Amino acid sequence: MGRPVMQFQILSKDPERAASFYGRLFEWKVDANNALGYRQIKTGAGRGIEGGIWPSPPEGHAFVQLFVEVGDVGAHAARAAELGGRVVIPPQKLPDGDELAICADAEGIPFGLYRAAR
Repeated sequence: MGRPVMQFQILSKDPERAASFYGRLFEWKVDANNALGYRQIKTGAGRGIEGGIWPSPPEGHAFVQLFVEVGDVGAHAARAAELGGRVVIPPQKLPDGDELAICADAEGIPFGLYRAAR
C-alpha cells in the first residue's frame, strides 16, 4: 500500500467565516452534520482530494494541513518522533471509528496520520 494524501484541512480562528468564504469563492459544499461538527468540504470536482475546516485553538495559528493514510497510525507516529519530528496529538479513535494522530516534522510543519474505520 502506498501512503496517499487523503484530505486537506484548514484550521481557522473563525471556522464559520472560513467555510462561508471558501464555499462562496469556489462553490464548495460545506456540511457540518456529523458527530464532531466538522465542516466537511465537498469540492464537487470528481477528482483531487476533499477537505474540511476545523477551529484553530486559541494559542494556535491558521494554516492548511495534509492527512496521509497509513496502515498503523501509532507506528507511524512513533516513527515520526524517531526521525526528529514530534507527536502533537497522540493516536486516537474518533467517534466514527477512524484513527487519527497529528504530528509535526523536524521543521515543525504539522501533518495528520489517518486510518479509516474498517
